[in-house]
Amino acid sequence: MTMKKIVLTGGGTAGHVTPNIALLPALREAGYEVSYMGSYDGIEKKLISDFDVPYTGIATGKFRRYLDPKNLTDPFRVIKGFGEARKHLKKQRPDVVFSKGGFVSVPVVRAAASLGIPCIIHESDMTPGLANKLCIPVATKVCCNFPETMEKMPEGKAVLTGSPIRSELTQGNKLAGLDMCGFTANKPVIMVIGGSLGAANVNKAVREALPKLLEDFQVVHLCGKGKIDNLFLSTPGYKQFEYIKAELKDLFAMADLVISRAGANAICELLALKKPNILIPLPSASSRGDQLLNAASFEAQGFSIVINEDDLTTRLLVEKVHELYADRQSYTKTMSGSSQMDSIPKIMQLIEEATAV
Repeated sequence: MTMKKIVLTGGGTAGHVTPNIALLPALREAGYEVSYMGSYDGIEKKLISDFDVPYTGIATGKFRRYLDPKNLTDPFRVIKGFGEARKHLKKQRPDVVFSKGGFVSVPVVRAAASLGIPCIIHESDMTPGLANKLCIPVATKVCCNFPETMEKMPEGKAVLTGSPIRSELTQGNKLAGLDMCGFTANKPVIMVIGGSLGAANVNKAVREALPKLLEDFQVVHLCGKGKIDNLFLSTPGYKQFEYIKAELKDLFAMADLVISRAGANAICELLALKKPNILIPLPSASSRGDQLLNAASFEAQGFSIVINEDDLTTRLLVEKVHELYADRQSYTKTMSGSSQMDSIPKIMQLIEEATAV
């Protein structure tokens, strides 16, 4: 029996790679031969290297909404990447391509479509990014995280799947997390996630609120590389980490509440783990506004409390933490009824249907 082949693509940020990684166990269990196509030296190459997946690099260009001299040369890199992707795809002959988005995916998806290879793409945010907008017209199906996104897609293409979550995140050990932080089991824990690079305003607000928060809670703070504050190293009930990888599952298992940015993958993890949360989205001045929309959707669905960064004060943060903790069971119950979970089986079904055609 010939193994089915799938090419995964996506990159530029970790958020465009980790959902692909989350799919790997299910793909292998289903008997797929998996390979990855990304940029020559992007973050996707580094992240996928730990998983024994053959990797092919191609030329890529970034799509910018602002003036930059590279806007003159990058279209030629995209054209070159399209040619390289087409050549590699003709050689590999995959049955399907799955794309998580990012600018690296555009030449791969367009090349695959030109060869008649079905393409399934995943849009994490409520509104599609520019790269996915260029891929949607040739996609077989578009996996979405938000009900609102479905309305913006061509008829018959969109499927509400949620985002693939690494299974190991659900397998954490609460006691291991408490031991790692030196916390007691007799006091609830707030986990603060500022994103891989940290979030200066969130970090500042949390630290200013510590005197009040630590009266009733313990706080573990993932504050970003170089963002540890030495003034708080010996503060009882407060533990800082720049970044956590393998032990993240244990910290999640330990956490009663989470304060987080509103990146699509991060909030989908909170939903899958059913963690009551406060979202502080990146303001539109620092992004294309996708986090504001993501957060608004989660708030409307009853999954989250949202604090806009412009409104963030010590008093408001402490107030909302206590409000969330008091209503935590209600938030957990609402998240348990979401149709945006169990995404991996849904996506695997779409992949199987595409390869059966």
